[in-house]
Amino acid sequence: MSRAPNADEAGEAYIFGPFRLDPAARRLQRAGKPVDVGSRSLDILIALIRRAGSVVSQRELMSLVWRELVVEESNLRGHLMRLRKALADGEDGARYVINVPGQGYSFVAPVRRTTEPLAMLPDGEYDHEQPADALPIHELPPRLARMVGRDETVDLLSKLVHAHRFVSVVGPGGMGKTTVAVATAHMLLDDFRGAVFFVDLASLADPALVCDAIAATVRFRGHGQDPLPGLLAFLAARRLLLVLDNCEHVVEAVAALAERVCRDAPQAHLLTTSRESLRVEGEHVHLLRPLDLPLEGVELTAARALASPAVQLFVERAAASGHGEELSDADAGVVVDICRRMDGIALAIELAASRVGSYGIRGTAGFLEYRFRLLWQGRRSALPRHHTLQAMLDWSFNLLSERDRRVLRRLSVFVGPFTHDAAVDVTRDATLADQDIVDAIASLSDKSLLSVSVSVADGVICHRLLHTTRAYAATKLAESEDSKLVADRHALHCRDQLTYDAIDTPIADAHALSRSLRHLGDIRAALAWTLSDSGDPAVGVEIAARTSAIFLGASLLRECQRWCELALAVMPQGSSGTPTELALLSALAMSAMFTRGNGAEVRTAIERGLQLAETLGDRHHQLHLLAGLHIYLTRIGDFKAAVLVAEQAATLTGNTEDPAVVAMTDWMLGCAHHLAGDQKAALEHCERGFQRVLAAAGPIHVDFFGYDHRVRALVALARASWIQGFPDRAARLARQALDEAQEREHPVNLCIAMIYSITVLLWNRDIQEASLHIERLLTHANRYSLAPYHAVGVALKGELAILRSEHATGVLLLRQALAALRSEQHHVLTTSFSRALAEGLLLCGDVDLATRTIDSTLAHVRMRGETLELGDLLRVRAGALLAASPPGGEAAEALLLESIAEARRSGALSFELRAMLSLVPVWRRGGRGDEALEMLAALVARFSEGHTTGDLRAAQALLLCTSTD
Repeated sequence: MSRAPNADEAGEAYIFGPFRLDPAARRLQRAGKPVDVGSRSLDILIALIRRAGSVVSQRELMSLVWRELVVEESNLRGHLMRLRKALADGEDGARYVINVPGQGYSFVAPVRRTTEPLAMLPDGEYDHEQPADALPIHELPPRLARMVGRDETVDLLSKLVHAHRFVSVVGPGGMGKTTVAVATAHMLLDDFRGAVFFVDLASLADPALVCDAIAATVRFRGHGQDPLPGLLAFLAARRLLLVLDNCEHVVEAVAALAERVCRDAPQAHLLTTSRESLRVEGEHVHLLRPLDLPLEGVELTAARALASPAVQLFVERAAASGHGEELSDADAGVVVDICRRMDGIALAIELAASRVGSYGIRGTAGFLEYRFRLLWQGRRSALPRHHTLQAMLDWSFNLLSERDRRVLRRLSVFVGPFTHDAAVDVTRDATLADQDIVDAIASLSDKSLLSVSVSVADGVICHRLLHTTRAYAATKLAESEDSKLVADRHALHCRDQLTYDAIDTPIADAHALSRSLRHLGDIRAALAWTLSDSGDPAVGVEIAARTSAIFLGASLLRECQRWCELALAVMPQGSSGTPTELALLSALAMSAMFTRGNGAEVRTAIERGLQLAETLGDRHHQLHLLAGLHIYLTRIGDFKAAVLVAEQAATLTGNTEDPAVVAMTDWMLGCAHHLAGDQKAALEHCERGFQRVLAAAGPIHVDFFGYDHRVRALVALARASWIQGFPDRAARLARQALDEAQEREHPVNLCIAMIYSITVLLWNRDIQEASLHIERLLTHANRYSLAPYHAVGVALKGELAILRSEHATGVLLLRQALAALRSEQHHVLTTSFSRALAEGLLLCGDVDLATRTIDSTLAHVRMRGETLELGDLLRVRAGALLAASPPGGEAAEALLLESIAEARRSGALSFELRAMLSLVPVWRRGGRGDEALEMLAALVARFSEGHTTGDLRAAQALLLCTSTD
């Protein structure tokens, strides 16, 4: 757990630039809004700002921030880089933290101290920071520089969102639903403190992926077959606005999800756009009306016509098309008539106005009249308004040159934004030169059939078809002879833009992941086409292999699993036994472990991958999959096999000089030996791994198979240290593991750190801190749908209840949790929980069931040859004998002596103390009290630390009481 250094000025804050720092509250704000900065980076800032203007050496800074922990200097540099980024240090001339070569670091900006409290917000609440796990501020699509005729609509929608929580903007295609939704979202950003998220559903072909798309947008990393419960829990305590755009093609899935969000997440607000209402409880429908027009029958002048939004939009778009003349009184009626024929639909008006530069106002009106008579004769009055837009798109399409038509049809294959190069790559053929395509794109952009934007992430100019235009053009493409050719080229383009990312290296850079996710719609479309009966499966298999890291990085595990399974099912003969198959098997194994639990199919995928990696001589993937198999074996409780796999990985590394790989194999060995019961070997390997990392030049991240092996090693080292009699060191290491896992923000690794750190806290009888972390674990596991880890949290809560003398509650929780863990085949801690259950049953007086529970557990441990829990299980079995009627005193004494001998054999000093505490009253009743107390005193003397922990306090109390007697 991170602590602010020298936090002695309670209530005092520091003001510098646009920032306010409250050390006591551990809060950093910029212009009143919270700044997302890691716990260690905040500690560094507090330490530097308290000595502003002075130089703080690296060694002193590390001692202030990390206290008794041993860390690398690269850790300090990494946190300083993150701190400078959070402060925008160096931007626009602002300087805050500088490096003084050879001396250290200094905070150089002017600082003002204040004791003024935070200002109260208009709603009566104080402007506190968001919690550490607050939602990220998502980047909304840009709003139009000028929006015609919709300002009142946006104001009204903003009020409706506050009043009703769930508002649907409904209207035909081209009416401007997305435009007003985006503008409303921007208007509400401050009201929701930036927690406004825009989810474009247009690229989703499968309604089952709606929940996943929303989860990915809000950065919820759901694991499990059904992410909805976890997503609802994630949103339940957060005040945010979700904007779900283009719902009509997945309306049923959105309706079901929106109703649940409205009901189960009381602080979440929804704004949806669709061509039809969702028709669910809680929905407030706002029908988006056409742009206003002048009243009929009124004598029109240019001034009166321009007072209407529809005419304003027409005139602005006409000017953009090259029409340089101002609207005259004579033409005002013509323009109003055109807009009325367009039914006030914004897109239709824009399409008509885009031709004015070529044909003039009256020429456009005349041509429009001819086209509408040709297309609508005899049936116009019966058509819905979206058919009016269809007719308008027909008209606009037929006005294009043959070159532009062909390019527009082919561009409809792109689901998301695309560059000039991408467009040329997909649309070129013998009749279309590259320059022709570039000219066509410019022409289509001028006619408002393509939108142009600049990527915020990398400054690349991109084009995108409006959704209604794309749907229309896609229909034309399907009717043409080009459809298969273009789909194949699009798939090839997607494949060629992708490279094999290291499957064991998650996309940690948020910008890199965002860039990848921008093209997720096109990736999905390419996968769906190539893995269908019509596409080329060889290309689809390559795309699936190359995009698996993207799906894993975005925690879209179900989707990763789905595409990998489809690709493996249709893999051509030529792809079998290649790196492509290896990448698919690796991704499938990793995603399936979380979505399906520890089933046999996970092990099968890992072992198939290992065989293939060995055949290919791919040592990197061999290590990656051996790490996966090692984790799988520990999860199912086969610890001896996990030791063998770790030894195999260590042998495979050979003479490699890569410190990350060597450290990982040491840590694998350390974790496996710890769980199997050899604490001396566990300490040796874990500490050697950390020494290798410290000796490396530069930061090292050891992430294999989705796990942070450094965090796993820290908790193994903490537990092994406790068992060998170093409880204080164990607590420090456990807290360090929690801090590091929290900073890396990976859901699985944070759960692992919490689980095993809690076991150390419970061993130390640190009830208060254990209780705090157990509740955090339960919340976190539920939020990310990590069902096995949630069950472990319930079991730990049961063990805690027993320590609090809430015996019946503890037994109930442990029995429930053990049933869930066995169904998930998650056995890594079931022995420990079974021991706790037996102790709870004894305290409840159910000796028979306690005896059956401990006997069954002992038989399982002996069958597997595991020794970690053996001595402690013997101690509890002795307790069952003593609680029996009549008591089995001699047998219990023998078991306790066996427990002590087992603890001594394995160097488990802390378990030896526990057994001795149970033996003392037995020997005292048998007349050997003095001998027992001498042994206990000698045992306590062997502890060099931890004298305030639970077992040592109990021993000291027993010795003190006896000496007083």
